[in-house]
Amino acid sequence: MTDSIRTPFGFAATTDDVIAGVDLTGRRALVTGAASGIGVETARALAQAGAEVTLAVRRPAAGEEVAAGIRRDTGNDRVLVRRLDLADQDSVRGFTADWQGPLHILVNNAGIMALPELERTREGWEMQFATNFMGHFALTVGLHDALAAADGARIVSVSSSGNLFSPVVFEDLHFDFRPYDPLLAYGQSKTADALLAVEATRRWAAEGIRANALNPGAIATGLQKHTGGLRSPKERHKTVRQGAATSVLLAASPLLEGVGGRYFEDGSEAATVTTRPADHTGVAWYAMDPAIAGRLWDTALEFIG
Repeated sequence: MTDSIRTPFGFAATTDDVIAGVDLTGRRALVTGAASGIGVETARALAQAGAEVTLAVRRPAAGEEVAAGIRRDTGNDRVLVRRLDLADQDSVRGFTADWQGPLHILVNNAGIMALPELERTREGWEMQFATNFMGHFALTVGLHDALAAADGARIVSVSSSGNLFSPVVFEDLHFDFRPYDPLLAYGQSKTADALLAVEATRRWAAEGIRANALNPGAIATGLQKHTGGLRSPKERHKTVRQGAATSVLLAASPLLEGVGGRYFEDGSEAATVTTRPADHTGVAWYAMDPAIAGRLWDTALEFIG
């Protein structure tokens, strides 16, 4: 068993703390969902360190506003905007087909949460699974060559404590038989996001590509619009800069060089748990299981043809 990874950055660390002294000049980063929430702050921190950052967003006008603010705040003009709708596989295919050159950092950040009613894509996929996992899976696979060309690329998969609420239910991924439950659907998608990091690392580490997943913590953003806001204890709440810190750590810190297939929270590797803790910390065993990760990858490949 490998040792659990600890860093000096804990619960209260901010993006400024983890990016201090890091130079990303010459690196190219892509952040999905970078027009709101922790995606904006993740993109800002990477740009602050000198990276060329592409904001992949559903609404380019909103993205351009954010990009202009990041350029102004960081003095980095290499902040770009491209349209991407993760729930639309045609949009994902078009995005990856148009990408040119290497990609050093891919932050799969965008997400939706706890849709109150069952919604489906045109493929019939449940919308949270389709957006949070399938869209990012297709994006990641479609950008494989760009990641391989970077010679040491990192993939950051934003999961959440939602993984503790549901495994991936292969027999009924899209709630065709089960009664739809918003939290179970969200939890399944966030478990899938963690498994993506496990299998991407297993398949691609020999090409220098490593992926890690994380729980950003409880941050008040538009993500909770269907849940009536944050439900976690006040002492567990984070600012946006604290919430994006672990994403930025995994994306850019030299402390994580060569590390892959792991799950982090509050700046360090999380404990793997076999029952759900009362404080909802840690990562469920089934979200880290290599056999489940391989099965999910193969299933997703079949889905995207």
